[in-house]
Amino acid sequence: MKEKTKGILMLIGLGLIIAAIALWGYFGYTNDNIPGLTDVKLGLDLAGGVSVTYQTVKEDPTSEEMGDLQTKLEKRATALSTESRVYLEGKRRINVDIPGEDDAEKVFNTLGNAGNIYFVYAVDSEGNENIKKDSSGNYVLARTMEEIIAANCVVIDGADVAGADAMTNQKESGAIEYLVQLTLNEEGSKKFETATQKCAQYAENSLQNIIAIIYDNVVYSAPGVRKTISGGNATISGGNMSLEDAKSLATVIRIGALPIEIESLRSNVVGATLGSRALKTSLIAGAIGFVLVCLYMIIFYRVPGFAASLSLITYLGLMLVMLLTFDVTLTLPGIAGIILSVGMAVDANVIIFTRIREELATGKTVRSSVKIGYRKALSAIIDGNVTTLIAAIVLYFRGSGVIKGFATTLGIGILVSMFTAFVVTYFIMKAFYYVGIDNVSAYGEAKEKKPMRIIQNWKKYLLISGSIIALCIVMLIVNKSTTGDALNYGLDFVGGTSVQVTFNGNAPTNGDMEKFVADKIGENATVSAVEGREVLVLKTKSLDEETLDTLKKALMSTYSISESDIETETISGTISGEMKTNAFIAVAVATVCMLIYILIRFSNMAFAASSVLALIHDILVVLCLYALARITVDTSFIACMLTIVGYSINATIVIFDRLRENLGMMTKKDTLADVVNRSITETFTRSIHTSVTTLITVVMLIILGVESVRIFAIPMAVGILCGGYSSVCIAGSLWYFFKTRSMKKEHA
Repeated sequence: MKEKTKGILMLIGLGLIIAAIALWGYFGYTNDNIPGLTDVKLGLDLAGGVSVTYQTVKEDPTSEEMGDLQTKLEKRATALSTESRVYLEGKRRINVDIPGEDDAEKVFNTLGNAGNIYFVYAVDSEGNENIKKDSSGNYVLARTMEEIIAANCVVIDGADVAGADAMTNQKESGAIEYLVQLTLNEEGSKKFETATQKCAQYAENSLQNIIAIIYDNVVYSAPGVRKTISGGNATISGGNMSLEDAKSLATVIRIGALPIEIESLRSNVVGATLGSRALKTSLIAGAIGFVLVCLYMIIFYRVPGFAASLSLITYLGLMLVMLLTFDVTLTLPGIAGIILSVGMAVDANVIIFTRIREELATGKTVRSSVKIGYRKALSAIIDGNVTTLIAAIVLYFRGSGVIKGFATTLGIGILVSMFTAFVVTYFIMKAFYYVGIDNVSAYGEAKEKKPMRIIQNWKKYLLISGSIIALCIVMLIVNKSTTGDALNYGLDFVGGTSVQVTFNGNAPTNGDMEKFVADKIGENATVSAVEGREVLVLKTKSLDEETLDTLKKALMSTYSISESDIETETISGTISGEMKTNAFIAVAVATVCMLIYILIRFSNMAFAASSVLALIHDILVVLCLYALARITVDTSFIACMLTIVGYSINATIVIFDRLRENLGMMTKKDTLADVVNRSITETFTRSIHTSVTTLITVVMLIILGVESVRIFAIPMAVGILCGGYSSVCIAGSLWYFFKTRSMKKEHA
């Protein structure tokens, strides 16, 4: 009776928590004073933001100067939002789009300041002070920056800075101090070493010991030099520096200096690039997909499935809290990270429930089976999630823009999903048992299955996959030779044409204008509205003069506007060369880190090599789809590929975890092929259920989403299917191939 009361109280407590989440979500949605769903920051693609256009004062800047300007403004913009986009317009204009902002003047004041950052001696060679303390005890300039520069007091400037980040350090006393880690390039490192060697000769309480950090004529910090600093790495600390102070100083240093002077041409508040309908339909698709996932889990797993559904509701509430707490800007790639983490949350429950059913099949009680099932599922869940979490961490710190946004939501989602699987679902399962739901039929038993003959057919699977990959390579070559590009690169990569149209009356909707452009010139267009004005900005692939003239005439005749109401410019891609390099490096480093983790955990190179090859296989298959169907390659392409990487590696790890376990119980009668087949068979149900539940939401996006969302969802669906196929048919076969070859070498 005590247990039953305890179980009822546990369920009541859980019900109150879920009710609180629901009420918070509702009132947060309807009340501006309560943070909730509507307070989650949305990116330009989902909610719009501020767009600022600058022009260089210099009339003929070089391409190198414009490239440097784009890079510097990207650093400034990402200080406001990691999802910001910066792209060139014409020869001397540059656009900056900041999502989630509605104050154009504020953005302009933050970005448009062409100030420089300088590290200067506090005293010049003749003893003249460059800085002094004011009445409040704060350092200020003692003379103008022009005088300081003329006196050769500049140690380094923004061009010498490679990076700056806030960090924490624990002192021997146990106290926490906040620091700024400064990184300099090679030239800056040499100059800084000379300067610190000079300053270190003086007492720490003298001005001669100080190198001041000045930005836009403001002394942001005046740290003393304790010793000669070489190698290009230094820490800046202060007795009373808070975390916010450290972050602020790091941001000021990081954005550095603009290479050439710029002036503002215009600043507008723009609407969502995907249109308001994209967000609405995506939310509807997500809600329907979530309900269907819950129903699927309940149908196939009964009581545990119901427990998992309640746990998933808690998961969504916790994710909302995390998004608000960490001030995450949510974009389409960010949603991809959430979809993947939801899939992993479901997957963790599926792995646990499969283990519970296996224990029930041996005749154990429900209580014992639940306990043992959780323990046996632990390693597979931890290995799968940690492997993906490693990738998320690397992508966050090495990537930029959409990659960082994806990594943020994925990393948060993985941690929350592990908590809900191991804590929340287990809590609910115990509560159900306490109230008397202890009948085995309510949980289900694993049925013995005939081992699949995967290894016996491994050559067929590799032939099928090899043929698809060969087709991919052929299509890339054909596309390159016929169109000049291996893939159908979108605006984000190659830039195009921007057309700003001012209407005399009511402007058409984004969707209507997209259809209009497609009908008139056969091109897809990204359309955004300018808030408060009857203006639409259309962005398409580069248009030749004839096509552009056709579009102009169609606009004038259809909407009764004059040619002066239409402004056109050539624009660059929003994904800069540095961002592409960062993306490549981030993915490469993440892959290596995952390989190392798998190698350590499984103590066998065959496991690591097979996992990575299966991952590459999935990427190439999806790449084949992009090449064959000529699907536009834009920022959603990056998000799609990263999602597939996370899904593929997790699916493979689960099977390899079971294979590792079965190898430890291998008898003399068992062949290596038998063990691999049995391991895949035992995890096959999990593979199917995880693939289906992850696909449900993606399929709903395909059915209900707008065209721009479908372009993202279709390749993702193919990637999920491919990930399930490769983990079952390819990964184990590759492991068997590597293992048997190494055994032959050992016995040779």
